[in-house]
Amino acid sequence: LMVWLRRTTHYLFIVVVAVNSTLLTTNAGDYIFYTDWAWTSFVVFSISQSTMLVVGAIYYMLFTGVPGTATYYATIMTIYTWVAKGAWFALGYPYDFVVVPVWTPSAMLLDLSYWATRRNKHAAILIGGTLVGMSLPVFNMINLLLVRDPLEMAFKYPRPTLPPYMTPIEPQVGKFYNSPVALGADAGAVLCVPMAALGAKLNTWTYRWMAA
Repeated sequence: LMVWLRRTTHYLFIVVVAVNSTLLTTNAGDYIFYTDWAWTSFVVFSISQSTMLVVGAIYYMLFTGVPGTATYYATIMTIYTWVAKGAWFALGYPYDFVVVPVWTPSAMLLDLSYWATRRNKHAAILIGGTLVGMSLPVFNMINLLLVRDPLEMAFKYPRPTLPPYMTPIEPQVGKFYNSPVALGADAGAVLCVPMAALGAKLNTWTYRWMAA
């Protein structure tokens, strides 16, 4: 009975971690790129999403001990966002109004660093955290460059709840230095390592709690 109870608790906890990590990430800043202020929110998105992704992914990956769980976690996030995109489309906004962020490649790099270092926790924190912080802003920069006429769409389909400080601005994507892309990548890379360490610490506390 105790073996069955412990195993059931383990699998249930995996589901709970996935759900709560998703909620944690979606509440860290704005987890969706709306084309009416996509570039305005790029820095906030890059910092919040890269750090929250690495916290949840490290916690989730170390708890299961299986490389690939970070990618699974990012896939859950992606599906969640596509549902939100469909909700906006159902409200009458154009299909391009919401840009789904790119989490999966960064999570795959985190999984790869964990697997390539033979499941070394500290290597996953240092190497994986840095890779996530540097890659997520770059992948999403490319993602936003593919948006069709964001300013035209912003003024054609204004959101009634749009705050004044989120008014559309002309993106300066050509100037990398002193730009949102550089700032987001730098800050994300610096913050992701301590956030990954936090995820590992949470994992240790959880193990102790379940073993008690």
